Amino acid sequence: MTLHSIVQRTPTPTNSASKDHPSTKIYNSTEAMFADPAIDLVVITTTPDSHFTLCKSALEAKKHVLVEKPFVPTAAEAEKLMEISKKESRLICVYQNRRWDSDFLTFRSLQAQGKLGRIVEFETHFDRWKPVRPADTWKGTLSMEHAGGVLYDLGTHLIDQVVVAFGLPSSVMAIFQQQRQDGAGGPDAITVLLGYESGEHKGLLVTAKAAVISVETQQLRYWVRGTEGTYMKLYLDVQEDQLKAGMKPGDDGFGIEPEGHSGLLTVLKDGKPAKDVLRNVKPETYGQLYGRFAEAIQKGDEKLVPVKAGEARDVLRVIEAAKESAKTRRTVDM
Repeated sequence: MTLHSIVQRTPTPTNSASKDHPSTKIYNSTEAMFADPAIDLVVITTTPDSHFTLCKSALEAKKHVLVEKPFVPTAAEAEKLMEISKKESRLICVYQNRRWDSDFLTFRSLQAQGKLGRIVEFETHFDRWKPVRPADTWKGTLSMEHAGGVLYDLGTHLIDQVVVAFGLPSSVMAIFQQQRQDGAGGPDAITVLLGYESGEHKGLLVTAKAAVISVETQQLRYWVRGTEGTYMKLYLDVQEDQLKAGMKPGDDGFGIEPEGHSGLLTVLKDGKPAKDVLRNVKPETYGQLYGRFAEAIQKGDEKLVPVKAGEARDVLRVIEAAKESAKTRRTVDM
C-alpha cells in the first residue's frame, strides 16, 4: 500500500498533515479526495457518528473502504453499506485489530488444540483506573445512540473476540453502570453476559466486562475455564502502547510482551490441577489486517477480507441486544 492522500480540513501550525507527509497529496474535503481516480482504498478514522455517510460516499465513488471500529451505530446501517458495496463491487473491512492481540491468538491456539477441554466460562475484561471522564474524544462525548461510550468503544473489541471464538450467542443480558458518578455523560462501565444454549458451545457462559474504577497493578484480561484446564491472563496486549511510542509492525520486538506478563495455564495431571507459565504465541501483529485486506482487493475476493462487514454487523446485533437488555432489565433472546 502507498499513502496517496490525506484529508485534513483544518490544519494548524502544530498539527499539519503536509508537514508530516510532505510527499502526500493533502485535501481539505472528502468530496475532492473521493473524486480522485488514482485512489483505490479509503481509510476512515473519523468519529463513529460520521462513518455511515463517509463509507457510503466512498463506496459510491468506487473506492474500497477500511473503516475504524465501531463500524456504524446500527446493524441496519451496516446492512445498507453491505448492499452498496455489493452493488458497486467494492470491499469493506472493519478495523477490529484486536483479533490479532497475541494473548487472544494464544487462547485461540489453546482452543484449537482442545487443551482446556469443553469451555464452560469465558471472562474477557478491559478494566482500567480512569476516574476522570475523557472530555476531548468521542469516547467521552458521543451518546450511545451515535455509537459513543464504553459499549461501542471497548465493548466492540470484547464482543468481536467472543463472536470470533464462539459464534453468536443465544441470549444477552447486560447491566450498564456509571462508576465515576461525576454527573456527566452516560454509562462508563458494562457487564454483558452471553449465553450459549445450543450447538457446539452449549452450556457456555461468557462475561464481557469493562470498568473504569479498577485499582489494580495487574488488570485481569482473560479467565477461561474448561473441563480440562484453565487459562488466566493479566495485562493488555502491548501493540497499542508500542505504536504510540513510535514502533511499527516489523520492528524487532514489536508485539512481544515482557516475560513477566505471561499467562498461566492450569491443567489436570494425574487428576490434580498443575499450573505452568504460558508465553504468548509468536505475534502476527496488527499488520496482518492490512496485508490480508490488500490481498483481498488485489484478488477481488470478498472471502479474503480479514474482518467482513457482515461480521461487524453481527457484533452490532449483540450490542443492540445488550442495550435492550439494560433498558428493560431482562434477558434478550438472539
